[in-house]
Amino acid sequence: MPQMIPVQSSNLSSVGYDPATSTLYIAFHSGRTYAYYGVPAGVHKALMLAPSKGRYHSAYIKYAFPYCRL
Repeated sequence: MPQMIPVQSSNLSSVGYDPATSTLYIAFHSGRTYAYYGVPAGVHKALMLAPSKGRYHSAYIKYAFPYCRL
């Protein structure tokens, strides 16, 4: 798993991205961490720049990519 970067969000606690595998990792304040597969680098960048990371996750990541709970 790549280095996780803390983010300002009421739902997400940190985000990591592995460009070699296009895998996005998101840790939530609940303590759960998920891996999202096949995520383009641009989506990761947009998430990190989004004013509301939780809303961006819900709208563009949550059901758009295959995922699993780690």
